[in-house]
Amino acid sequence: MASELPKSTFRLRPNDQRLILIIGDLLMSALAILGGVYFWAAGDEWISFSVDFFKVRVPPWFYVLPLAWMLLLVDLYDIHRAANWERTKRAVTIAALIGGIVYLFIYFVSSEPGLINRRGIGGFLILVVILTLLWRHIYIRIYQSQGFLRRVLVAGAGVNGHTLAQIYKELTPPPFTLVGFIDDDPQKLGKDCAGYPILGSSGQLLALVDHLNISDIIVAISGEMLGSTFQTLLDAQEKGIEIARMQTIYEELLGRVPIHHLESDWVLRSFVDQTRSDGLYEIGKRILDIIGSIVGLAILAVLLPFIGLAILIESGWPVLYWQERLGRGGKEFKIVKFRTMIQDAEKDGRARMAGEKDPRITRVGNFLRVTRLDEFPQFWNVLRGEMSLTGPRAERAQWVETFQQEIPFYRARLLVKPGISGWAQINYGYAANVEDTSVKLEYDLFYIKHRSLLMDLVIILRTVSTMLARKGR
Repeated sequence: MASELPKSTFRLRPNDQRLILIIGDLLMSALAILGGVYFWAAGDEWISFSVDFFKVRVPPWFYVLPLAWMLLLVDLYDIHRAANWERTKRAVTIAALIGGIVYLFIYFVSSEPGLINRRGIGGFLILVVILTLLWRHIYIRIYQSQGFLRRVLVAGAGVNGHTLAQIYKELTPPPFTLVGFIDDDPQKLGKDCAGYPILGSSGQLLALVDHLNISDIIVAISGEMLGSTFQTLLDAQEKGIEIARMQTIYEELLGRVPIHHLESDWVLRSFVDQTRSDGLYEIGKRILDIIGSIVGLAILAVLLPFIGLAILIESGWPVLYWQERLGRGGKEFKIVKFRTMIQDAEKDGRARMAGEKDPRITRVGNFLRVTRLDEFPQFWNVLRGEMSLTGPRAERAQWVETFQQEIPFYRARLLVKPGISGWAQINYGYAANVEDTSVKLEYDLFYIKHRSLLMDLVIILRTVSTMLARKGR
């Protein structure tokens, strides 16, 4: 057994990390506000940077900029993305680009452009990018410090434990330090699970917790738990150790529901009752859908002549196409999209899944797909109430029939309206086979389980980032 480690009670957990990120971003953007006002004042008739300038010259909306900036950074409040420097730089750059575009649009359409000072906004954007990158770089260095990572022991070296270890090995940087496993099977003791040692049985758990300075225990026991093991876990919890189920950590790490590691009644216990009781959320979501669809249709009216002409020149009629899809509760409706494939793409009548390099996709169609512009006609479906702005992808009946026989819980995605964009669409690429479809279903079920207006807003903002980065799929 390894030598005893020094004690450390300060371990950063996911909620702690998000709170630190929010506070840090808010502080950096507040400093950028001060800098922006200083640049504004230095070039105005108010030569001095004074309290009077704030009272007289700065409009109230200027103080909302920090919150707007944090909304644009919403992608970076995923703690795993936030720990990656390349993703951080890309997200901050896209946020600054979106902010600049929005400012220019408001400036040119405003009846009083003088109220939107270019020097103040420009100073804010420059400073907030520099300060945010500096702060996020410091955060990443702290996050990767071993002294702040949780030290985790996994109870159960079976299928669930092995899956968790494989997931852990693929995450860079690591979200915690996986010390090893315990298991009550005597044949496993002294061996390893996915490269991590099986250190002892549940009877040795409390001693291992003290000896190895464990902060968290993840319960990954696949079968029935022994009463003595359960009591030992309770004793560990009384000592201040965090206890979590493997399924919960799976969701936390990947933003997905582990469909192959769930009990048969999971759907009933997880969100069927929630679906019945979230009436207020449904009202708010419908209001958001109506507003969003009106805005989307207005943008579509501007883009339609250009996109339509491009499709006509390359591949002729039709510009739009309609197709039967399944909505909430399995109700059929006709979805409308820009045509992105060649004519008669399924002339033999056999449905085929679209791949990332599908030869049926035209050049114009490929551009429309990566920019997500092909989805814009679906705002009509949203306005009619057949779809939502956010939700699982609307699927064809024959695919639902096929997948529900091969993938656990597949039909549960029909508990909510399909969406133009969704948690699966912004987190995963094309589903070209059953395995890919299973992964996308895990994302869809995570959305259904955790959906809220805030999560819907996150998906919408990340969809905009995806469009600008041309990463649509």
